[in-house]
Amino acid sequence: MERVLLLHSSREGQTIKILDYIATKLGSDVDCQLVDLHQPVTVSFSDYDRVVIGASIRYGHLNKKLYQFIAQHQIALEQAKASFFIVNLTARKEGKDTPETSAYFKKFLLKSPWVPELQDTFAGALFYPRYNFFDRFMIQLIMKMTGGETDPTKEVEYTNWKRVDQFVDKIKLG
Repeated sequence: MERVLLLHSSREGQTIKILDYIATKLGSDVDCQLVDLHQPVTVSFSDYDRVVIGASIRYGHLNKKLYQFIAQHQIALEQAKASFFIVNLTARKEGKDTPETSAYFKKFLLKSPWVPELQDTFAGALFYPRYNFFDRFMIQLIMKMTGGETDPTKEVEYTNWKRVDQFVDKIKLG
């Protein structure tokens, strides 16, 4: 049975939802383990056939623990069949939804010593009712400036699941 390590740096849960979806799409004959990068990672890469990392953007940045993890495990990531995706609200717009056109992905590649072989970026979700006052206000401000949803009572999922399916197909080929 193939084993896949699913690592996440998630704030509101959409990255975890995408990784859970990927696990389902990989099939029942694949054993997937979900691990939080914000906690100490005690697994061995050699126990897995593939590695998939998903990370979310918050206020324009990836979590520093992601970069610390990459620095600590760069050689293992390069040797593993590791893939990586970023989740952000900007990717809800056509033309900003690929690694080549995502400012966040370009910034990641400049900061990271590791360059994933398979990479993508997916739109995330808005969870206004779940945010604290400050986060709700700031995200509304950002969404207003970028032409997005500002109704504080709404939860909106922007993830393009067909794009995630295409990413899964590439993982299977890798």
